[in-house]
Amino acid sequence: MQILNNLKWRYATKKFDVDKKISDKQLSYLKEAVRLSVSSYGLQLYKVLIISDPEIKKQLQHLCWNQSQITDCSHLFIFCSYKNYNDNDVDDYIKLLATEQGLEYATLEGYGAFIKGKVSEKTAAEQTAWLERQPYLAVSNLIMACAEQQIDTCPMEGFTPEDINRYFQLDNENLNAVVMVAVGYRSEGDTAQHRKKVRKAENDLFKVL
Repeated sequence: MQILNNLKWRYATKKFDVDKKISDKQLSYLKEAVRLSVSSYGLQLYKVLIISDPEIKKQLQHLCWNQSQITDCSHLFIFCSYKNYNDNDVDDYIKLLATEQGLEYATLEGYGAFIKGKVSEKTAAEQTAWLERQPYLAVSNLIMACAEQQIDTCPMEGFTPEDINRYFQLDNENLNAVVMVAVGYRSEGDTAQHRKKVRKAENDLFKVL
């Protein structure tokens, strides 16, 4: 029941308290929640930038439709997908899997070949769409972990990825910014916190067969 209470408590925070910051311990907890997120085949084909520097956030605000959450939040998480898939990504994962689980690499090569085969079945456009979806799985974990800790969040797509990519030179790292999450504590003056949460009725959302 606590998960449902957390979901009812959270909302997309529109105004953060600039004077309230999350602690290093809390940040470590949130990073671990993201790290443990589900991902396709376990590959984790994304990277997360965490911005707390006020000057950087101020510069980013101009690239993000001047939204106040960018500068007022404690930390800004920028989730970046891989721009292009490479079979080496699978090889690296299989090596890590073998090391962490104490297995011989040779016993996992078949699984690696299976992953490569399934990804190769996708067209270039399908691969791009698949890669861009991966960070959203981790975003959900971050938001849930924050709600558990009574930390506020605001997921954001209000920016032009090319601008963010250019600012951080992400193209050089095969990365593409796809979604941000502002993290911190709500301002008492944020009227959005008092609005009733509105979601579709159960019968409208689910079809049980």
